[in-house]
Amino acid sequence: MPVQTSSTSPSCLSPSVAIPELGLVCITTSQAVRYKTLTRKRLLLMSPEEQTTALRSLYLENLRRFNQAIEFCHQQAIRLYRLPSNLFPFGDTPLGRDLLDELAPQLRQAGDRAKAYGLRLVLHPEQFVVLNSDNPTVIENSITVLSALAYQFDLMGQPQSPWTTMNIHGGKGDRVERLIQVIRDLPDPIRTRLTLENDEHMYSATSIFEICQASGVAMVFDAHHHLVRERLDSYDDPSIAEAIAQARSTWPDPTWQLVHISNGRDSLHDPSHSDVIWNMPEAFRQVPWIEIEAKHKEEAIARLRQEWLQPMQLS
Repeated sequence: MPVQTSSTSPSCLSPSVAIPELGLVCITTSQAVRYKTLTRKRLLLMSPEEQTTALRSLYLENLRRFNQAIEFCHQQAIRLYRLPSNLFPFGDTPLGRDLLDELAPQLRQAGDRAKAYGLRLVLHPEQFVVLNSDNPTVIENSITVLSALAYQFDLMGQPQSPWTTMNIHGGKGDRVERLIQVIRDLPDPIRTRLTLENDEHMYSATSIFEICQASGVAMVFDAHHHLVRERLDSYDDPSIAEAIAQARSTWPDPTWQLVHISNGRDSLHDPSHSDVIWNMPEAFRQVPWIEIEAKHKEEAIARLRQEWLQPMQLS
């Protein structure tokens, strides 16, 4: 079944934009891009010396695989790559930071290679990162995680701007003022990269847009979250084009705007992701960067290039 879009172009978006770049999320369906991990339980069973040896070996291996991911993206002409948030497990601990410092030259080389290829690197920290919890310890731990991820980007020589996005959801409901204040007080390496994304339950596209305006960070619009939350009948509902335009206004450079797309696995409003993308918002033709959140990863990108992007290039 071909990718479905409508034939009308939203009037609230610019009619002239470059062909969108489709981004790969973390791993591939094939074995080309895979990473190793280590559980906290297993690490704690080791002696301090064994922990250092195990983590150093893991970091070196994942750095090697990260370089493979960069090469894969280059070979496939993919210019947006979402790093896994656990690329360097326990990077938020003193031991993890020391080991990252050891690898600083290699990390900088990887970052420079990505820049040379024109590959944009972004992150989506785990769901337990919550900046507006009613528990101060949760907020403190979340900032520690974000600080470690920002430090990895710094070691890679990546800019302190939303070009190198660290994207999170709004977190706890009814905690808008707390979220805004915590974001405003974040250290620059985090705050300058932080973006917020709408979700299906707590924070609508409109509420996240307002929070982004108040806190001075950019908004990543997710069309499927919006469709599910609002129970829309189509990805071409006018509210999607409106949300894209609002979100674009929060980016310091509109050509950096990043959005997400997924489809429901079993039905239009199923929050679980499908294998490929069957339905693309027509308004997404006006967006420069799109993360493809589909189970079949690079295969979904290839399909969209053939069925959705190619007609744009030929028109």
